[in-house]
Amino acid sequence: MLNILMEASQNFCIHQIRVPYEIVDNMTKMRTVIAYIDIETLNGKKKHRVYIGATPSFAQRISTLLLEENESDEDTLIDMILETTNLIVGSAKVLAENIDEYSYTMSTPYFEKIDSFDFAYDQAKVLRVENDEMIIAIKEL
Repeated sequence: MLNILMEASQNFCIHQIRVPYEIVDNMTKMRTVIAYIDIETLNGKKKHRVYIGATPSFAQRISTLLLEENESDEDTLIDMILETTNLIVGSAKVLAENIDEYSYTMSTPYFEKIDSFDFAYDQAKVLRVENDEMIIAIKEL
C-alpha cells in the first residue's frame, strides 16, 4: 500500500510542485504539520491510517502554489496539509482501483497536530524537496 501512496506523492510533486524531489527512508524529528485519513479495503478485510506530515516550509510551499500566499498563517498551513492529504490519498485510491487487494474507500482527513512526528506506523517514507520534507506513513488498524 505504501508503494501506491508514494506513487501518488511523486505524481503530486511532478504535476503540482514541479521541483525535483528525492525519496528517503530516514525520518527526522522536525516540527511537522500532521494530518491523517483512514482507509478501508473494499473487501473490508483491512483498515489503515495514512499520516501525511509536512514541515511548515513544505506546507508553505503548497500554500504559495495553490493560494499564491507567500506568508500563510498557521490555520492556512493546516488547511494545506488537509488538502494535500486528500489529494494524495485520493490519487492513490484511483491508482489502486484495479488491484483488488488494495482498492479502498477513504474517510475525511483530520488535522492531528503541529509537532514532531511521533506516531506508531508500519511503513514510512520521506519525500524531500530542497530543504522541505513530507512524511507519508501508514499504520494498519
